[in-house]
Amino acid sequence: MLHLRSVYTNCMTLPSKSLGQNVMKNTRFISSNAKYDIIVVGGGLIGATLACVLGKNNRLSDKRILLLEGSKKKEWKLPQHYSNRVSSLNQATCNLLNDIGVWSHIHSTRYGIVKEMQIWESNSEAVINFKGDYLDENLAYIVENDITLNSVYKELQNVENVEVLHEALLDDLKLSSGIENHKLTLKNGSTFSTKLLLGCDGYSSQVRQKMGVLYISHSYQQMGVVATLELEEQCDNSIAWQKFLPTGPMALLPLDNKTSSLVWTTTPSHAKKLMSLTKKQFVDELNENLWSNKKRNVVVERSSRAFDQLLRTLKCPSIKDSQLPPKIVKCQEGSRGSFPLGFGHATSYVQKGVALVGDAAHRVHPLAGQGANLGFGDITCLNTVLGEAAYAGSDLGDLSYLKDYETERQRHNVPTMLAIDGLYRLYGTEFPPVVLLRSLGLQAINALGPLKGLLKSHAAS
Repeated sequence: MLHLRSVYTNCMTLPSKSLGQNVMKNTRFISSNAKYDIIVVGGGLIGATLACVLGKNNRLSDKRILLLEGSKKKEWKLPQHYSNRVSSLNQATCNLLNDIGVWSHIHSTRYGIVKEMQIWESNSEAVINFKGDYLDENLAYIVENDITLNSVYKELQNVENVEVLHEALLDDLKLSSGIENHKLTLKNGSTFSTKLLLGCDGYSSQVRQKMGVLYISHSYQQMGVVATLELEEQCDNSIAWQKFLPTGPMALLPLDNKTSSLVWTTTPSHAKKLMSLTKKQFVDELNENLWSNKKRNVVVERSSRAFDQLLRTLKCPSIKDSQLPPKIVKCQEGSRGSFPLGFGHATSYVQKGVALVGDAAHRVHPLAGQGANLGFGDITCLNTVLGEAAYAGSDLGDLSYLKDYETERQRHNVPTMLAIDGLYRLYGTEFPPVVLLRSLGLQAINALGPLKGLLKSHAAS
């Protein structure tokens, strides 16, 4: 399979405007009833990036690409305060964004660096710690979604064969199973047709619904509570912390040397309570849950300590190597928010001339920070597959090529999604035998370098 980097060789880019200016400006005229080689439905993080990646693929340089986005054009300026919606971007995602010129815009704005991760729970002393294999290795980058999205739109201005249409709300979609093009009708009456339709329109995807594919989904009956937090001055804020609590995991993701982003999975009733607390009460609640531990089962505690003693005797990493989390001192005004959590997966990502990408194809629990990375992985794979189809002179909607995309991505996405879902369920019980097994398992993984390395490499790909 062709490496992504080689696809962008000799791409010409033009000087960019400041990120603080209107990155959505697009002076190209888009006529109704127009035919396009590729139409991307959904101009969010995944859809906009996909359009930019395909537009910069030299093998697709003669293809007309249309990006349909439902929202209005917006003039964006970097806000003083951090947004409460962020993504943890792994190295593969950063490589992709760097290859298309987007990472330079992010780099000139702001982002957080994760050099280390520590994961533990309140029901036992078991801890797992992830570090880079060498001194300057970063495990992940924490970037506000708005910054990534506006950086992509800024770079899209330099891509000549991509047109962007805002306020493009889909009214009707007729998918063709033969040689005819797919037909799209917008709520304003505009119509478009294309040989290849790419659905990037989120977990309630209209494109997926029109495809009629089986979509396996369930609600976790939980909420994700987010906020931007200020930490005590003396902490080293390059560590991502995650603690599994009885209500769900609490994660602190570094944004700068004293600011972190909170993602706390909890019950709807508890989320409602958290949203109603005063700022001081909210901070106190966070520190209480971050620092305190439940009354532990005696058998679990003794077994865990005995196993830890064995690991130290064998000179393996142990509980004693864990660090204390930082103290939270303040919650940024107006930064608290909440959203429902769910699982979803389309059993098929493709049909003739149609492909689902990102949340339209799969939705995961945020506890592993892999939701966005799975979508960016889809983009990398689909870009390569479509480049190969164009190079071979095949139709971009050729089902045999789209099946290659589906096969490769499902081989990666399905195990990842099941592992995340299983991890959520494993830590969702306080039954002592289960607590004991997961505690000993976590200690074993932390002690076994090759196994821990395998987990880290999978999350980074």
